[in-house]
Amino acid sequence: MIKTIADLHTHTFLSDGVLSPCELIHRAFLNGYQVIGLTDHVGLGTMERVLAELREERRLAEKYWAIKILVGVELTHVPAAAISELAKRAKDLGADLVVVHGETLVEPVEPGTNRAAVSCPEVDVLAHPGLLTEEEARLAVENGVFLELSSRRGHCLANGHVAALARKTGAHLLINSDGHQPSDLLTWEFVSRVGRGAGLDAAELEQVMCENPQKLLRKIKGCAKD
Repeated sequence: MIKTIADLHTHTFLSDGVLSPCELIHRAFLNGYQVIGLTDHVGLGTMERVLAELREERRLAEKYWAIKILVGVELTHVPAAAISELAKRAKDLGADLVVVHGETLVEPVEPGTNRAAVSCPEVDVLAHPGLLTEEEARLAVENGVFLELSSRRGHCLANGHVAALARKTGAHLLINSDGHQPSDLLTWEFVSRVGRGAGLDAAELEQVMCENPQKLLRKIKGCAKD
């Protein structure tokens, strides 16, 4: 298995992380990351500013460090009925990656958020979806939405459930850190343990760690605006 660390859900101090975008990128690079997604929490009023600032930081970092950086957003605790509108707005503003903050077991996310996210082709990742339904997992397959297994405390509680649904429906899984501080950043060994803890076998783990991030990158590239 090729040891590639791809973490497509992280936060800087532009929302509630503790590191500047440049420091987060550098620490990830030193951890062995090949791909990082910068996905600060946003709503309608903040996404344009956050995306513009992250693009500037990416321009500098990619000039000097060999790491692929995706600039994106996490739509967090927004009205479920607004997710499609906000995801399209983010993509129109140049976001590479749209993550939706799913119905985790540990926060009062509005019911219907998971369904709205997996029904929207502009959404790339449904983060920590909690007690996702089989119907929602099948909608994720139809609309090309990847489901997250989270390494973050609390958000990880339903990883086994999500992994089982993905196995049943063919939904694509990713393992992400939802990182907010240096200690959250992933290593290859820790990603492997998170996957095994969710019940993935060796073949499934290779697909989630190596193949699925590349599938998402191809999707993003194919949908990029000129």
